[in-house]
Amino acid sequence: MEDLTSAPQDVRGVDYAADELGDDVLLRQFADGDAAAARVLTDRLAPRSLSVALRFLGNRAEAEDVTQDTMMRLWQMAPDWVPGQAKVSTWLYRVTLNLCVDLRRKKTPDRLADVPEPADEKASAADRLQDAARKDALQMALSQLPERQRQAVVLRHIEELPNPEIAGIMGISVEAVESLTARGKRSLAAILAGRRDELGYDDD
Repeated sequence: MEDLTSAPQDVRGVDYAADELGDDVLLRQFADGDAAAARVLTDRLAPRSLSVALRFLGNRAEAEDVTQDTMMRLWQMAPDWVPGQAKVSTWLYRVTLNLCVDLRRKKTPDRLADVPEPADEKASAADRLQDAARKDALQMALSQLPERQRQAVVLRHIEELPNPEIAGIMGISVEAVESLTARGKRSLAAILAGRRDELGYDDD
């Protein structure tokens, strides 16, 4: 499958500090025909979209598809972007979440796929297994949260976005974000505690 997250072909020989420019400036430069600006934006934004989609969906292939779709929509809307009206990253997270929600509603997932993580060569096999088990437990717990709580928890505690930006992404008030994240954290704790009990873990 063609990798649609890739920016349009780069212009060779262009050497400037594009990575120091703001997202909206780079988006405008791409709309004006600067392919190098698109490459920088892809390197900057695609991993953020993938991270959110992966945590929300729990399936890497689906998360990559969502990221590709999100980036394609970014390139398509670039000519109409109005600098200063909103943050490009806010738009990106909102579109990513909406696509994830649409995908989940179109199908009933059979199971959560493993979320690959870089292996630590220094860690023992037992440590790696334990770390993988923790990640699996967290992903399973996230999948059981109500949709809006999952969105808020992923954006706040995994992506570490500030509440005002999350409010803009989700289209709700800062107070509603705080309420959703608080309830989501309580629910996660309860789910994980229940899982620990089910697996026979000690509290020590």
